[in-house]
Amino acid sequence: MTSPAIVSLEKMLATPRDGALLRFALGMEYLKINGTEKAIEHLRHAVARDPGYSAAWRALGKALEAAGRSAEALASYHSGIAAAQKKGDKQLVKEMTVFARRIEKKTAA
Repeated sequence: MTSPAIVSLEKMLATPRDGALLRFALGMEYLKINGTEKAIEHLRHAVARDPGYSAAWRALGKALEAAGRSAEALASYHSGIAAAQKKGDKQLVKEMTVFARRIEKKTAA
């Protein structure tokens, strides 16, 4: 199942517009329809193309958590925290720190 937004965005994949922002948008659209694995795929492409894209790291962490891949989600949040700190994005640092701590508490229990 895909949405009209996904169809439209996927048409841009084979064009010069294919980049971190497009992959982030696709990942977010797939998350909306519970297409977790496709979301992870596109969000991984987003952070590979722009390792400083802290919002993409956060979304990737959320998608990985939804897929039950806690260790990978934790690693994503840590990468996202580092990226957000470099940009001075304090809000994303706080959010991902909370998400990471929740995973650490679950795995410790």
